[in-house]
Amino acid sequence: MAKASIAILFTIVLLATACSSSSDQADPSTTKEASTASESASQLLKPAEFARYTKDNPDVPVVNVHIPYEGHIDGTDSFVAFDQIADWDGLPQDRSAPLVIYCRSGNMSAQATDTLEAMGYTNVVDLEGGMNAWTDAGFELLTVEPPSAG
Repeated sequence: MAKASIAILFTIVLLATACSSSSDQADPSTTKEASTASESASQLLKPAEFARYTKDNPDVPVVNVHIPYEGHIDGTDSFVAFDQIADWDGLPQDRSAPLVIYCRSGNMSAQATDTLEAMGYTNVVDLEGGMNAWTDAGFELLTVEPPSAG
């Protein structure tokens, strides 16, 4: 009986040790992915957060990167095609300066954000779900194309 108890105890200890986390496993806070994410302060904001951010930061440029023109949010400063954002002469010299972008669905602005981050911009604010989410959340979308959008 004693041998059986020792064998059971040994098995329990062995299983407990095997199931516990090992100290040699990578700590997520020290991985390259985590450090890369922490270097970028870019944000993907829901419509209400986006509206609050643009209201609270009126000096931050707001850029519609959707092509072709399908509407815009009041307060938009510029219209730049998502695939031409790298060549836009309105990009801030300071790559840590905030820049707000959006598109119709979020796809083009996500690509523009990736481009900007690859260029070293660290503070891109993007509207999650784009103008579609904006209107779904009850916010107004302007549909008269301004001359600067063409």
